[in-house]
Amino acid sequence: MTQKPRAADPADTGSTPGGSAPTEPTTGDKERVVIRNNRKLVDTSEPEGTAADAETGVPAEGLVEDAEVVVDEIEVEVNATDGPEPSGPAVVDAPAQPVDGGGAGTSLGAELEALRAELDERTRDLQRVSAEYANYRKRVDRDRSLVQEQATGSVLAALLPILDDLDRAREHGDLVGPFGTVAEQLTTALGKFGLNAFGEQGDPFDPTRHEAVAHQTSADVSEPTCVQVMRRGYQLGERLLRPALVAVADPE
Repeated sequence: MTQKPRAADPADTGSTPGGSAPTEPTTGDKERVVIRNNRKLVDTSEPEGTAADAETGVPAEGLVEDAEVVVDEIEVEVNATDGPEPSGPAVVDAPAQPVDGGGAGTSLGAELEALRAELDERTRDLQRVSAEYANYRKRVDRDRSLVQEQATGSVLAALLPILDDLDRAREHGDLVGPFGTVAEQLTTALGKFGLNAFGEQGDPFDPTRHEAVAHQTSADVSEPTCVQVMRRGYQLGERLLRPALVAVADPE
């Protein structure tokens, strides 16, 4: 700790109050020590404080002793701060360890699995919707064909009595000339719509297509046979529009 200079005692200096201090040439040749940045700088020039000390009556020896004490304390503090260099091997900082990405990888894997499961579910939904739409189209096409066939069948069924009259006129030989030509053209046009006539004499009897209005036995047949056709039957494609009226003969 730096000591402050004491005021000189008149008894020690040998001067009387109001008198001047005796001159002592011991301080003029000492070196001045200045501490800057923990280093000692020696100044050999004459200190400016000598004259001031002489004027104020403070002995120069006290100032020099105080400066030496300050220098000693500063040197002790610098040595304590620097300290002895540590012995042993040099300490090397360990490299930074990479951050563990296990948790992030696990979360990404779980998210990927969730996305795959959702994709599979959407794919199944799409396949189911595609199958339902394909079935719907088939059903609509089938219904459309059925409606068209029913409409055509209704029109053709209304024309069947006209065809019956043409058949009776053909049996009597009245379909000659222009009238016969018109009858043939009408039959051809109706055939283009899928109208087919059936029921000829000698055909095997089919209860799904023939309607028996008379029944007899005959030795000339080996199975139930249509021996007389009273009215021909008609069908539109596979659809039966009207059965044929026939007389059936059974074997004896």
